[in-house]
Amino acid sequence: MAQPTFTQQHFKKQIPAGNYSGICPLGDDLFAVVDDKAETDGFHVMRLVVDSLTERITETEYMGYRSSGLPNRDMEGICYRPSTRTIFISGEADNEVFEYTLDGQRTGRRLQMPDFIRQAESNYGLEALTYDAGRHLFFTATEHPLPGESQVRLLAFGDDLALQRQYLYQPDAPLSSKYSIYGISALCALHDGRLLVMERQVRIPRLKIGASALTRIYEVTPADDEQLEKTLLVEFTTRITLFSRKFANFEGLCQVAPSLILLVADSQDRYKGVLRDWFRLERLSP
Repeated sequence: MAQPTFTQQHFKKQIPAGNYSGICPLGDDLFAVVDDKAETDGFHVMRLVVDSLTERITETEYMGYRSSGLPNRDMEGICYRPSTRTIFISGEADNEVFEYTLDGQRTGRRLQMPDFIRQAESNYGLEALTYDAGRHLFFTATEHPLPGESQVRLLAFGDDLALQRQYLYQPDAPLSSKYSIYGISALCALHDGRLLVMERQVRIPRLKIGASALTRIYEVTPADDEQLEKTLLVEFTTRITLFSRKFANFEGLCQVAPSLILLVADSQDRYKGVLRDWFRLERLSP
């Protein structure tokens, strides 16, 4: 694994505090971002100008919330399908993936989710979502394996929104019982056909000082084999210490350049003024 390079930034004045859990590019420097604690079902739109040479976000603008007018359903993952200019959002509360227009309204269409996904435990349901425009496939997965299973089922859906394939993915075991939050937090289909799987493990002591979040990004290639083999590409840890507040629970992931990815963190509305809405750029090896 090559040593990653990164830039971690936050924009207190330009971007409102949130519980950001997924991000996808819309083109022209625009991004759709979901917030799992938003008042209603929908998504934020932000303008983020990424300089791929300096690997920094150089301009930001918040462009508002696009609401469906329906109740929040713990929105976790988001992706954009260019051919229909529509957005798809996964919800952990209902384990559904609905389609939306760019103004936030539901179209009435959804991925044809198999019944076994209803078995997912509360707070461990559909978390990650991405769309591979080259292969015309949606990929989604639950945060944890389903009850009684040891591996996560990664599901692939076609442009007809029907289930096409299932794959098995072995997530990492938590480092210890102190890591109370762990599992798959995001998927990202790369332009070259690879699929990134982001896993995180979070430890939060009672006094918060010493909290840490381990983020690992793996590469898989969904093909003919049901069992996915994963390769570690990026690994890093962020912490809260007496001198640092760079702790970040990263939940969203997307590609912004051929070898550059963008992560967004859930700050719990900038919890007690300590956490921040971090954006992080990571360069991948070709």
